[in-house]
Amino acid sequence: MNLAELTLHEAAAQLRKREFTAVELTESVYQRIAETDERVHAYLTLARESALKEARRADERLKKEGADAHDLLGIPIALKDNFLTKDLRTTCASKILGDFLPPYEATAAAKLRAAGAVIVGKANLDEFAMGSSCENSAFFPTRNPWDLERIPGGSSGGSAAAVAADQCIAALGTDTGGSIRQPAACCGVVGLKPTYGRVSRYGIIAFASSMDQVGPITKNVRDAAILLEAIAGHDPADSTSIERPVPSYTEALTGNLRGLRIGHSAEFFVDGMQQEVALAVNDAMLKMESNGAIIDHTMLPHTEFAVAVYYIVATAEASSNLARYDGMRFGHRAAANDLAQTYMMSRAEGFGAEVKRRIMLGTYVLSAGYYDAYYLKAQRVRTLIKRDFDEAFRHCDVIVTPTAPTTAFKVGEKKRDPLQMYLSDIYTISANLAGLPAISLPCGFDDQGMPIGLQIIGKPFDEETVLRVAHAYEQTTEWHSRKAKLESKN
Repeated sequence: MNLAELTLHEAAAQLRKREFTAVELTESVYQRIAETDERVHAYLTLARESALKEARRADERLKKEGADAHDLLGIPIALKDNFLTKDLRTTCASKILGDFLPPYEATAAAKLRAAGAVIVGKANLDEFAMGSSCENSAFFPTRNPWDLERIPGGSSGGSAAAVAADQCIAALGTDTGGSIRQPAACCGVVGLKPTYGRVSRYGIIAFASSMDQVGPITKNVRDAAILLEAIAGHDPADSTSIERPVPSYTEALTGNLRGLRIGHSAEFFVDGMQQEVALAVNDAMLKMESNGAIIDHTMLPHTEFAVAVYYIVATAEASSNLARYDGMRFGHRAAANDLAQTYMMSRAEGFGAEVKRRIMLGTYVLSAGYYDAYYLKAQRVRTLIKRDFDEAFRHCDVIVTPTAPTTAFKVGEKKRDPLQMYLSDIYTISANLAGLPAISLPCGFDDQGMPIGLQIIGKPFDEETVLRVAHAYEQTTEWHSRKAKLESKN
């Protein structure tokens, strides 16, 4: 077996037994990147030299720590390129940050390094995390390892594609409206969005600050639990970070669903969704029921407004967050004759079409005369969506839905129709608006051989139950063990 094909927990166990070294594992990952990334385009920046140094240090620690070594010690991990990494290029897939070298590190990245993880490189994304297909990158689109003519999902498309193609052992992404879960579904891997405040956002390039959240993308549920446990916890540098203990998420993986109530909401099964997706999700719930769970029908009546609310709130916050990119303090600066022209030309040259569209939408809904009609009203409906979930969780432990209405679509298919692209996140947005934890994992394949994603949404800070349900279902199927048939170029 190629070492790059190992899961995180398999690799960790074998590293501790010294069956191979962290250097050998890292070299195997870079060999896989060399063989496949000319076609997948998962990475924007590789960090081979520093990664091999980290791997050598990990091997020294492994000799000393042995069986007591951290699960992440020596594990090659990819970071979405909106994580600040000290002295390693961070672009957010935008020309405006094309050569930016951050002076400090994101907290999540720092936690990985402290645990001994090896940072392989920075993965591609939709520019400033704005997109559902990884086609909005200023540099190049990423391709789906299952079918190179299809998108990998977005905005964490590079991270999901890298995991699916065995170009890393695991990855981190960010999720503002589904940007971890939707690409995980498209690429047949596991993606977890934690509760808002569970993982520090410090050092993450902001898109929509009230919804952005960091989370793992992995090959199976156990790996997601391991990675979440490493990055979770209070951070004084993040004012939205919650001060509460981090449980052992792996201990929640009992495989037992007996007595748990699984919510099923008709609002997530809408006209236009792919029939194979509906059938696969319904079959998954039947498997959960046969494993002892109780299926409970519940109502989330304001779900239909989630997309509209999201694209008002998120664009408003994006307009505010992206105002700092003015061509003066850092990033791209246009050659202009005066200050006002420098501002305008720097932003015009530095931002792509989708980012400009969202800045303009956000500026409009925040403007005088429209704030009450749009932004304030959207915030009120957001509260109603949150209340729907509060009510549902009075009698359900989790809610199960599709992750996306369809499997991965063809590259370019929706590029000219922003509204159709926005609807790709129709099932994932609600969890962000309500600040809830949610996971996506494979639950089948369509007749074109493309993966189908199952979403499990939980109560605030109840990632344990979300992971427990996901793991128990995963153990009854073999979907997670299937590999994309991406042959080496040699």
